[in-house]
Amino acid sequence: MNDKSMLTDLLGQFNSDTFSIQDFVINILITIILTIILGMVYKKYGKSLSNRQRISEIFVLLSLTTMIIITIVKSSIALSLGLVGALSIVRFRTAIKEPEELVYFFIAIAIGLGMGANQRAVVVIGVAIAIVYILIRNQGIDKRGSQQNLVITLFSDDKEQLIDEQQVFDMLNAVGNAVELRRFDTGNGITELSCNVSFNNIQDILTVKEKLGQLGENVKISFVENI
Repeated sequence: MNDKSMLTDLLGQFNSDTFSIQDFVINILITIILTIILGMVYKKYGKSLSNRQRISEIFVLLSLTTMIIITIVKSSIALSLGLVGALSIVRFRTAIKEPEELVYFFIAIAIGLGMGANQRAVVVIGVAIAIVYILIRNQGIDKRGSQQNLVITLFSDDKEQLIDEQQVFDMLNAVGNAVELRRFDTGNGITELSCNVSFNNIQDILTVKEKLGQLGENVKISFVENI
């Protein structure tokens, strides 16, 4: 077989009409179900300080978009090459703060890739194993309700009443989860301290507010949602 015949056979394989509306709809439904489950697992067991509710809502669209693209380009070598050229000029600027977020995004993309290639068994088994691993890893961890992630900022310009950062950390760790220092500035009698903190419920937030109020009336405190 000469090179021309090999090229013709290759193009024939890519251009073969194997598209099925029924399979496409089934793949879409499976993709939506898997990504919804993935989002629920991420919201319940994720340790990211970002807003997990908003991030989990992206999973379905991300998987569906990936699946549609793969479904379109898998039957045409020309479209495949065009996709490579189009992606080469796209620059993503999504702020992924933690590796855990990236892992879940990759799982969502893998779902879309697998379902777009009509590899249902591989995708379902792979995602099931990943979810089981997450459940086992987090077994015994108390996740009471949906968590609230906040940025807590304390500011004081009173030279006689500086903020004791260790005292602040002790107060936050006593009630909140996953306390993470974002910023700490001090000098010329001015102190500013910002932390990411995850809370189990509103009552914990009110408890921290009361504890931080004991630092002094000149200390300004702000609670902002971490988005």
